[in-house]
Amino acid sequence: MNKKEFNRRDFVKGSSLVAGGLILGSSLPFSQSVYAAGSDKLKLAVVGCGGRGTGAVQQALTADPGVELVAMSDAFEDRLNSSYDTLSKIFGKDQLNVKDKNKFVGFGSYKHAIDQADVVILITPPGWRPKHFEYAVEKGKHIFMEKPVATDPDGIRKVMEAAKKAKAKNLNVVVGLQRHYQHNYREVYKRLQAGEIGNIVSGQVYWDSDGVWVRERQPGQTELEYQMRNWYYFNWLCGDHILEQHIHNIDVANWFIGEYPVSAQGMGGREVRNGKDHGQIFDHHFVEFVYPSGAVISSQCRHIPGTMSRVSETFQGTKGRVYTDGGGEAEMKKYDGTSIYKHDPSDDLTPYQVEHNELFAAIRKGEVINNADYGAKSTMTAILGRMATYSGKVITWEEAINAKVQLVPNEDELTWNSVAPVMPDASGNYPIPVPGKTNVL
Repeated sequence: MNKKEFNRRDFVKGSSLVAGGLILGSSLPFSQSVYAAGSDKLKLAVVGCGGRGTGAVQQALTADPGVELVAMSDAFEDRLNSSYDTLSKIFGKDQLNVKDKNKFVGFGSYKHAIDQADVVILITPPGWRPKHFEYAVEKGKHIFMEKPVATDPDGIRKVMEAAKKAKAKNLNVVVGLQRHYQHNYREVYKRLQAGEIGNIVSGQVYWDSDGVWVRERQPGQTELEYQMRNWYYFNWLCGDHILEQHIHNIDVANWFIGEYPVSAQGMGGREVRNGKDHGQIFDHHFVEFVYPSGAVISSQCRHIPGTMSRVSETFQGTKGRVYTDGGGEAEMKKYDGTSIYKHDPSDDLTPYQVEHNELFAAIRKGEVINNADYGAKSTMTAILGRMATYSGKVITWEEAINAKVQLVPNEDELTWNSVAPVMPDASGNYPIPVPGKTNVL
């Protein structure tokens, strides 16, 4: 996105969406606010300088002209430098103020970047997110962190505990489940709350696509560096695409129903994306989530070229049905075909920008947004789905969230020569989950 795309009208329109119910508290007394509302400059740090991290910094600097980027961190120097070069072509020195000494590279570098800032952006591969979030909360920083917020139950428990501390400290925490900041979804949610299609009893949620990039092994890479570069295909870093992408649609189901599943069962496998560079993950998942109210959601995601592409949600209520998608469409109808609501997305501001508009508006006003709890629970829902497809068994929420599963090593103890958490066999193949045999608990 070009900086020129966002003008004052967009900022005001995006910020006005705070009225949609995301602010958790009214204005705080001045002494309770971590950041002194109204001060001229907010110092920003980014941890994770890939494409999404670079985009999030751009959105943050666009949201508030009083924000300046002062520190950057990434495991890889080339990625940090590329991000800095991209940003320097868009923003002047008044907002891009990263001295060479504040460009931090390698394992553990996140601490040094976070220490420099008032607000931090956390956008590394999600396996690292719990550790980074814990540290940012400990240091009293306002936070934007991408979804998902963990890749295993151990990480979820850490995030949920840190979320409580963030709330106690009046820290703003925005999670990149951006449908919560998208006009069509917010409007549908309000209408669902008003009972316009009754209670949701079933639904279908989809993320079916051709898939994403693959990064081939390069000469001289250690096993750990290769996995870090090709992170999407290793569960300790990514959590599989049911978690990394399909979480958006699963999160919408949780949000609209107002509950989290009590159990899940499903199936999945590797039919097409099954090479050595595809690591461990499946290329398709189908899950049936059962909610406390009795609602049942059918969830499907697929990374197979040449198949149906669909990223959307449909829900059936007792009085009608609703359709939503990330492109801005939404429609609610009664079962006799009578239209209740149809959204016109032509004037909507991108939700990626709204997230940052509202985050910085809340900080300036001394108000608090905290998405960490639902971010953690929707992440856990997708992990529950993965457990169901990998095992082929019915898995309950309580079993899943209490599972003693810890996929991610302690970053602070790693070097590039450390043994990777998962290793290939002599033929270069990685261990693949086998339904009926793999123990996920």
